[in-house]
Amino acid sequence: MMTSSRLVVALALSALAVAAGCGPQRTSAPVADAAAAATIREGLVAASSAPSVAGEDVVAGSGWASLKGRFVFAGDPGQPAALMIDKDTEVCGKVAKLFDRSLRVDAATKGLADVVVFVRKSSRVKNPVSETPLVFDQKNCEFLSPVFVARVGQPLDIRNSDPVGHNTNIDGTSFNQLIPAGQGTTYKPDTEMGVPKAVTCNIHPWMKAYMILRKDGYVAVSATDGTFEIADLPAGEPLEFQVWHARSTGPSGAVGLQRPDLNWTPKGRFQVTLQADESKDLGTLEVPAGAIGT
Repeated sequence: MMTSSRLVVALALSALAVAAGCGPQRTSAPVADAAAAATIREGLVAASSAPSVAGEDVVAGSGWASLKGRFVFAGDPGQPAALMIDKDTEVCGKVAKLFDRSLRVDAATKGLADVVVFVRKSSRVKNPVSETPLVFDQKNCEFLSPVFVARVGQPLDIRNSDPVGHNTNIDGTSFNQLIPAGQGTTYKPDTEMGVPKAVTCNIHPWMKAYMILRKDGYVAVSATDGTFEIADLPAGEPLEFQVWHARSTGPSGAVGLQRPDLNWTPKGRFQVTLQADESKDLGTLEVPAGAIGT
């Protein structure tokens, strides 16, 4: 059987013969046909680079799936420290005493709140960016969301529900504005964050929260009982997730766990390949006391 490279050469030579015609011709020297030579070269290159198995293609992932789990803290979190309120005391902390919220563990279930889980890179995104604003509010001199999640391009309604002014400063973005008492402003972020960034108030330095902005929206924050879920993930392809907590002792807030089945690394990353329509439950993810500073 004639190989693909020989077939290309034969066809090219046949084309030369036809072009030359059948009658006698006078020529002083052979003349090279540049177009035919280029055709031969291209055919040889194509034949040498063709896949060994005819029709073999790379199969891309398809379909969508979800991932969930529950973080628990395997240690004693101790009592949260009271915050030092030394300004606007007639408003700040008037309703309830303010405490450090960077480590929130449910006393009954040991559920660890405010653990951030997100996909580091996704090839496909199912849902478009919503144009409905997300509310980021502050009241009683405290950000109401300890860890806030939004997508790049989604409008944020930055509010101040207090009778005193606040300066809302979102690290890693251009947003650093004074929000007058009882007012608000809209901000549409245009930059993705690699890890959650601090949100602070320069007027009331004890105020602190965290915000993470992602393009694809594949991010979740564990609830009070430690549970989290990310829906509509790309199925049929490996996904690498990042896990972060504000009090983590790992690099850049990374939460390292002992889960060899997930290839969990000290950088707080693990890998999963989901099947179409699968709802995968990672079960209980136990965070050692040494992984979280208390």
